[in-house]
Amino acid sequence: MTRRPSTLLVVVAAVAACIAPLVLSDQTFFVHTVLAAVVVSGLSMLMGYAGQASLGQGAFVAVGALTVALGTTRWGLPPLVVLLLAPLVAGMFATVVGRPLLRLQGHYLAFGTLALLLMVQTAMSSIDALGGAYGVSGIPAFGVGGWTVTDQRPYAYLALACLAVVLWSSARIVDSRFGRAMRALSGSETAAESAGVPVGWTKVGVFALSAAFAGLAGAVTAFFTPYVSADSFPPLESFTYVIMAVVGGLGTIWGGVVGAVVVSVLLQALNTVSSQPGLPPTAAPIIQYAAYGTVLIIALLFLPRGIVPSVGSLRLRRPQGSPA
Repeated sequence: MTRRPSTLLVVVAAVAACIAPLVLSDQTFFVHTVLAAVVVSGLSMLMGYAGQASLGQGAFVAVGALTVALGTTRWGLPPLVVLLLAPLVAGMFATVVGRPLLRLQGHYLAFGTLALLLMVQTAMSSIDALGGAYGVSGIPAFGVGGWTVTDQRPYAYLALACLAVVLWSSARIVDSRFGRAMRALSGSETAAESAGVPVGWTKVGVFALSAAFAGLAGAVTAFFTPYVSADSFPPLESFTYVIMAVVGGLGTIWGGVVGAVVVSVLLQALNTVSSQPGLPPTAAPIIQYAAYGTVLIIALLFLPRGIVPSVGSLRLRRPQGSPA
């Protein structure tokens, strides 16, 4: 495929994303989908490029959200300051916990990150300084200077701006020297170390980077909600991030966006179906879990590399004279 159709597709998607908030009466689904894409973009980099598994990405979303909640309600910091501070705090937290945690590998690392999420939830619910049993409410609306958000639409564009920054940063990082070191990890850590790659710090670096992206999404979520508690970040949400990353395509810049959109639309459709009259109250979670399993099976059987890499392979195999 030539560069022009790829660029055209990106432009069309960007224009559609910018128009969507203008025509949607409720921005909730749109904002959550875009913020999920922000988280999954970092997770795709961690799992796809660096080969490190994570089932607890929600822990860093929680850290970012908690930074906004405490920074605005208890420390009196301006909204813009805490928005910029949240990814830094999440990244530093990941650096501290990542050094010992990343000694684990494979499914041990995955369960270790899940345990980290549960520990963060426990701390938030049991320590009053972190919200305690009632969480943190009364988070002020986002604003800059004398301007303050008064409805949902600006949050949609704030989320899109965050996604644009994350995608641009990801593209630059992947093509950098650090990106080459990061990709070397997914092949063989022993070979990477033999080639002079600082394996330990590279793993911590990409772990912190993915956490910073998650913290940024958590910050916008806190402003949008505006309430933060331990229950705001259930483990199922972190599992959903992994499914989005796998469906979209691990180790791709746009895989996180495509996976987030596809899975979010599917879940929204299933929620609509499960809420129809006549269905029992337990129908929603049963249908949701069944959908997760079905989507994963279909993806692994027919699109084992994810949507974006599979579509890219089909385009590369297309004969030169075939229609676009």
